[in-house]
Amino acid sequence: MRRLCSLFSFALVALLATATLGTTLAAQAPSTGPYKVLKTVKVGGEGGWDYIYADPVGRRLYIPRGATRAVEATDSKPAIPASESRITIFNLDTLAPLGEIPDSGGNGVAVCPNTGHGFSSSHPDVSMFDTKTDKLIKKIVVAPAQPDGIYCDTSNDRVYVFSHPTKNATVIDAKDGTVLGTIDLGGTPEQGVADGHGTLYVVMQDRPGSVAVVDEAAMKTTTHYPFGENGGCNGLALDVKNHILFAACSAVGPRPAPGTPPPAADAHPQAMVILNATNGNILTKLPIAGGSDGAVFNPAYKTAFSTQGNGTLTIVKENSPTSFVVEQNLDTMNGARTITLDTKTNHIFTMSQEFEPPPANAPPVAPGGRGPRRVAVPGSFTILMIGK
Repeated sequence: MRRLCSLFSFALVALLATATLGTTLAAQAPSTGPYKVLKTVKVGGEGGWDYIYADPVGRRLYIPRGATRAVEATDSKPAIPASESRITIFNLDTLAPLGEIPDSGGNGVAVCPNTGHGFSSSHPDVSMFDTKTDKLIKKIVVAPAQPDGIYCDTSNDRVYVFSHPTKNATVIDAKDGTVLGTIDLGGTPEQGVADGHGTLYVVMQDRPGSVAVVDEAAMKTTTHYPFGENGGCNGLALDVKNHILFAACSAVGPRPAPGTPPPAADAHPQAMVILNATNGNILTKLPIAGGSDGAVFNPAYKTAFSTQGNGTLTIVKENSPTSFVVEQNLDTMNGARTITLDTKTNHIFTMSQEFEPPPANAPPVAPGGRGPRRVAVPGSFTILMIGK
């Protein structure tokens, strides 16, 4: 992801943009619609998080949490004890806590249900655990890679772990944790998704952005589908049946040089780039309501979802393989920027925490930029369940 969501900060993201992208983007959908927040549960606990995973088979929600340092008490606030990295586990139906796996947290979790094994990406190793006993099996060394995004392709029981600085994916056999090799992705990878027939797609965070198309058997990137001027892309979803990719992007044009004045608000609209997964042809671009850090596609409803850090969820309806519309922009919770789908109930899950008010003298935030570092309210970590 852009960075592991930390205890101390969330980026303030740009507000909804309505600029042009070659052609005029469609108007934003209203906030009212078929989706709503069904349940909000404050589960507490400190530490950052990033990629989360809903296991529709085991009925569990896995959330990696980062380690935090102890905070001394002040005259107005009590002390906060240190916390270690771990995976927190919740009942996917009730959101009741089910336990933790110590020394295994980090940037993301993926489960390979065919093998009974789960994996979490963290620095410097990948953790492998048993999904039945919730016990850590082993640590997998993947250096010099720095694991971030993670994905399990259940069609071949391989885990793909994406690394920003090395611009590659480490491939792990989900059955025994053996490292099978690495794939040069030719860019800064974020979210990945496979079609179940031997092709893996990985969205590139670069500006301008693209999708890397990977031959899984050969463990080789065969081509890139460019997004035109769109970049800063963090979310990727796939309609397998109709071969359509949905890439959630946050910017247009190259990254401004240091010291360059910030662009106008309408120069960097956030957009969902929708393209043909077979040939990379861009079908359309639709506005999303903020800076995305995750996307999923629900084949039951033919709907793509993008979570934004400004507390919105953009819902894109696929009316046909060539017709798409922003169906709704749902208010969620400020900072709720990662997402997972329970394919059994069709529920979406995201999470965030509450924050102290920003300082009164905080400088203004440039469009599409990050705001000042914000201090989280202890014990405020919250899970949201979303559906119709």
